[in-house]
Amino acid sequence: MSGSILDIFLFVVLPYAATAIFFIGTIRRYRTQPFSYSSLSSQFLENKKHFWGLVPFHYGLIVILTGHLIGFLIPRTVLWWNRVPARLYILEISALIFGLLTLIGLIQIIYRRFSSQRVLVVTSVMDWVLYVLLLIQIVLGLYTAVAYPWGSTWFAALAAPYLWSLCKFSPDVSFVAPLPWMFKAHIVGAYALIAIFPFTRLVHLLVYPLPYVWRKPQVVRWYSRPEGIR
Repeated sequence: MSGSILDIFLFVVLPYAATAIFFIGTIRRYRTQPFSYSSLSSQFLENKKHFWGLVPFHYGLIVILTGHLIGFLIPRTVLWWNRVPARLYILEISALIFGLLTLIGLIQIIYRRFSSQRVLVVTSVMDWVLYVLLLIQIVLGLYTAVAYPWGSTWFAALAAPYLWSLCKFSPDVSFVAPLPWMFKAHIVGAYALIAIFPFTRLVHLLVYPLPYVWRKPQVVRWYSRPEGIR
């Protein structure tokens, strides 16, 4: 393990600390607040803006996270794919499009929180912390994709071996130490999101959407009260 003290703290100490907080916090929340394991949806308060924000955000984020997971699990396959320029262009352009889709969705989500008083009332401090971190993380990812092209190759050749070294409890920061600071900030941002995961609505990722596969359809009926009764 080599690198500056700052690199060792950010890319060795921080990831292990964030992982420990993730597991301890998640288990504790499940044991003490099991009914809070949801997205705490405010869809019933306002649905139109909710739809146009959540749909692009979720689809974009799922594709981006899947791409990162593939680059982590099978980096050699990604590098093989990128050997052909046309395939590399397709991968990079697709990632950029879905990254922009995620950003647009998140901006709409944040705008909805501000523009709807009923939604704003039920928005917690941790919601704002989560939105700010997600916004920074997405912007950093998009900036890196534009300013330092061929990010899929970078990730497979440098980030993936570094992450695997963490998994093997033999951290090697030499893979990420020479990277541009924007790329480093993007990695640190991921650790920050992992650390706050148990304290946010992100916990619904651990149970959603599996219960909806076998759950029976729900019927919601609205009843109007007689005039004059509140």
